[in-house]
Amino acid sequence: MTFPPAFLWGAATSAYQIEGAVREGGRTPSIWDTFSHTQGRTAGGETGDIAVDHYHRYRDDVALMAELGLTAYRFSVSWSRVQPTGRGPAVQMGLDFYRRLVDELLSAGIKPALTLYHWDLPQELEDAGGWPERDTAFRFAEYAQLVGEALGDRVEQWITVNEPWCSAFLGYGSGVHAPGRTDPAAALRAAHHLNLAHGLGATALRSVMPARNQVAISLNSAVVRPLSQEPADLAAARRIDDLANGIFHGPILHGAYPESLFPETASVTDWSYILDGDVRTIHVPLDALGLNYYTPTLVSAAPGEIKGPRQDGHGASEHSPWPGAGTVLFHQTPGERTEMGWTIDPTGLHELIMRYTREAPGLPLYVTENGAAYDDKPDPDGRVHDPERIAYLHGHLSAVRRALTDGADVRGYYLWSLLDNFEWAYGYGKRFGAVYVDYATLERTPKSSARWYGEAARTGALPAVQAD
Repeated sequence: MTFPPAFLWGAATSAYQIEGAVREGGRTPSIWDTFSHTQGRTAGGETGDIAVDHYHRYRDDVALMAELGLTAYRFSVSWSRVQPTGRGPAVQMGLDFYRRLVDELLSAGIKPALTLYHWDLPQELEDAGGWPERDTAFRFAEYAQLVGEALGDRVEQWITVNEPWCSAFLGYGSGVHAPGRTDPAAALRAAHHLNLAHGLGATALRSVMPARNQVAISLNSAVVRPLSQEPADLAAARRIDDLANGIFHGPILHGAYPESLFPETASVTDWSYILDGDVRTIHVPLDALGLNYYTPTLVSAAPGEIKGPRQDGHGASEHSPWPGAGTVLFHQTPGERTEMGWTIDPTGLHELIMRYTREAPGLPLYVTENGAAYDDKPDPDGRVHDPERIAYLHGHLSAVRRALTDGADVRGYYLWSLLDNFEWAYGYGKRFGAVYVDYATLERTPKSSARWYGEAARTGALPAVQAD
């Protein structure tokens, strides 16, 4: 079960979930500041105002990564910390924080991987229409260029957008993510403009960075499985595959949206906002592709239009994140579950990797997110044992190793997440971290899984599941 010597063993985080310091250094509100401060939007009304205070504790956090043996760290930049209004020149105090973070990582021998957008749109851009507005994509390209100019000399791995599906369909469709809008037509417009932002942003980055740097995007592509092989269930699975996957990888990887997407969504939009040249702009060459995976999706055809919340694993809402797919029924997949209610199925990760090995032959792949939430608690001695997460990691890393054996070019794995943190609308109730955070004191305690994962990183092989 050994991995290639150059394989990256990383962990991932995002700015709003860990940084805190939301009013320091010139930072202004993002849509997640507004959303989390709106009554009823998050569990217990919890916010990321302090989060886990990484903004002030980043040196200790980097030292912890080095102690564990990580070789890579994926973080995101807070757009409104760097460019508070989403327009105009950068705030150097904001950029300086990321300069210090990157320098600390490099000094510790840890490779930085920078994500430009992990869901925290500056509120002023949302006030101007947000992602359903075409102009937001051009504002993103300007922001990408500012960050590329500041950090392109020392950061080699760049990700334009993280999980555009969530931004578009949970933010503007079901409303369970910021900005909390529930307009299916706006969700589809947002998806196109996020694609356009990726293409424009990638081009902007390459205009100011060394040619050695890699530009990628991270997709939470769904592993969609039909409940049966009946034609109606197969059609339902294809429809969800178009909305979860094809709407993004079609133009990004293949230079065209899936033809079946247009009739499926004709009752929602006429797609007139796709202008001449847009798809060509989106279809810029990638240097790598990031894949985020947690659990498979199981669907069937419904006898009629589904009303109310769905069992799709994406939060409870009366509004659907699946425009035009009201006759698709989602099912809980069988098996052991995490605290999120997501079924543990490493075969889905292998399936996803092999799909994109076929979809984009020759393109290096990274697992940019994979992990599990459990109800972790310290024992009387202050230690945090999480054997369930060790088993989860062993199963999913074994799936990665199997994909490597099957010919996939997977260059690295980023555990979600380094630290327990603000888990979006769930507040602080779901712990994904390999490092336990006491939210009262902000003290960090590596869990058993962190030590297990660190051993894998140091040896390039998976320790026994029973290891502590």
